[in-house]
Amino acid sequence: MLALFTALLVALVVGILGLIYGLSFLHNLLAIVLVTALAYMLIYYSLEYFIYRKIKLIYKSIHQLKTQRTDPSSVPYFGDSSHDPIAAVATDVQAWAEARKGEIETLKKTEEYRKEFLGNVAHELKTPIFNIQGYVNTLLDGAMDDPEVLRHFLQKAAKSADRIADMVNDLEAISNLESGRESMELEFFDINALIKDVFDSLEYMASQKKIILDFKEGCNYTMIVEGDKYRIRQVLANLVTNSIKYGRPNGKVLAGMYDMDENMLIEITDNGIGIAPEHLPRLFERFYRVDKSRSRAEGGTGLGLSIVKHIIESHDQTINVRSTPGIGTTFGFTLKKG
Repeated sequence: MLALFTALLVALVVGILGLIYGLSFLHNLLAIVLVTALAYMLIYYSLEYFIYRKIKLIYKSIHQLKTQRTDPSSVPYFGDSSHDPIAAVATDVQAWAEARKGEIETLKKTEEYRKEFLGNVAHELKTPIFNIQGYVNTLLDGAMDDPEVLRHFLQKAAKSADRIADMVNDLEAISNLESGRESMELEFFDINALIKDVFDSLEYMASQKKIILDFKEGCNYTMIVEGDKYRIRQVLANLVTNSIKYGRPNGKVLAGMYDMDENMLIEITDNGIGIAPEHLPRLFERFYRVDKSRSRAEGGTGLGLSIVKHIIESHDQTINVRSTPGIGTTFGFTLKKG
């Protein structure tokens, strides 16, 4: 439309000039037709080449970027945007795409994580729920008439119900930590005394496998740190419990404390079965189990290490793990010195 309007305008000018210079009607008409056609073609193809193609290419790039069919870096270069408004639009599109690419990838990963998490929750809840259904239905079918069977099945059903309750409590704890609804109540305390308290509380569990709970050489001394004492006790209890569960019979679980200027590094080390390298990056994920059958047999909700990670990160500190299969595993986390 723009090309046609411009061509007609040029034709009008040519017609007026023809009248001024005294051209015959036929010659004037022929000149007008030829000039109009020539002007239309020149203007149309100029617009097509310099504007329409660039605009179409920009819209094509936007469509591809929105559907994630191409990388932002592959958007065509249009030249110097300081003198070319079309190039400026293209530059803006590319900048927009690059800014949104990371956000889109994060949303995709979050969606995948959400799907995996819901699947894990359903899978973890299914076993204890089915167990409870089985025990109750068996009792209703007549087994409840035998007092010994009744008590035995009720105990098993209660154990499965406790596992569901523990899982719900752990999920709620993680949700509160992630959302910030549960803040850390910071105080100064002796981390050495807290480790000894955890060792004492788990001594019976360790004795069942004849595992020694002790400090590494040179690490049994008073050290004041700042943190939420209740939550840090939860961290230590979880790590020591895991070390006992997967430790060797007649083995050791050792605690270490190391001065790192502003922070203290606390380590819990065992000489157990160890963890293969491919499992280490996902070890703190919810419900992630290295050995699913053995992990469930040992008990627990599969959320302990995830809670540990959230607690430490809520203190603005870090936690890490290193392990060698057949040699043992060490979990280490930092706390601010008091």
